[in-house]
Amino acid sequence: MELFAQNSTSIFLLLILVAIGIAGLVILVIFAQFFWLWIQSKTTGAGITIWDLIGMKFRKVNPIVILRSKIMAVQAGLGEETGITSRSLEAHYLAGGNVPLVIRAIVAASKAKIIDLSFKQATAIDLAGRNVLEAVQTSVYPKVIDCPSRGSGRESLDGVAKNGIQLKVKARVTVRANLEQLIGGATEETIIARVGEGIVSAIGSEETHGAVLENPDKISNKVLSRRLDSQTAFEIVSIDIADIDVGQNIGARLQADQAEADTRVAQAKAEERRAMAAAREQEMKAAVARNRALVTLAEAEVPKAMASAFREGNLEGMKSRA
Repeated sequence: MELFAQNSTSIFLLLILVAIGIAGLVILVIFAQFFWLWIQSKTTGAGITIWDLIGMKFRKVNPIVILRSKIMAVQAGLGEETGITSRSLEAHYLAGGNVPLVIRAIVAASKAKIIDLSFKQATAIDLAGRNVLEAVQTSVYPKVIDCPSRGSGRESLDGVAKNGIQLKVKARVTVRANLEQLIGGATEETIIARVGEGIVSAIGSEETHGAVLENPDKISNKVLSRRLDSQTAFEIVSIDIADIDVGQNIGARLQADQAEADTRVAQAKAEERRAMAAAREQEMKAAVARNRALVTLAEAEVPKAMASAFREGNLEGMKSRA
């Protein structure tokens, strides 16, 4: 019995040692998997512990993405006081955001020193589906938009001055991204449409096309004064007239078309009057023929009346009385 008890104790201790060994091996494998990431965090001052890295794995967060983004922020001088913490990066990752792109955008804005972009605002822009890094770059380096756009199928914006002369205009609009209105703001297509409408309207308000040709900047100044960038994701910096050509004499063509239309109306009215005259002539001829027929009928009654008078003796009585 003592031997059996000793054997049972030995087996139990062996099982405990095996379990401890397996647990230690598992822990060693886990630590080995995240050891180099933890070393990177430790040496760069990212402040992410190995327990945080292990927790990310269980939360289905890519620890490499979070660590590299945090290192990028720390190296750029963006501490946790800016809201960039490992927890906030994880939250944005789990929400479906592009964490490295957001950090790069914030770093670019910080280096530019002319844009105030917070982490909260950057994540909101990213989750809204906008490219936040491209927006920051457009804020620093304004973007030039052709008006009309090259893919629209139109070669120019056509406006007609009050004297009827058509002008063909090509414009270039320089815009800067407006980060405050980037969420919910209209896109480039709206800017192109508004600028095109403004240019056509400005040309139409001029008395002659010569005034536009002499001072093309008058058109751009009128368009700029209308604040066409309201409720859009951009701020219009300038509108430059790249090219302006004289087109057709729309006024003369319209007058010619009107004269031709008036001629056709006059011809139609003359044809109507001729037809009415011809119809009246036919009516008169029919009336003459009808009257002749009546006269002929009347003449045919005269012999009958004379014969009746002879029979009745009235004709002789008339003679004697005469």
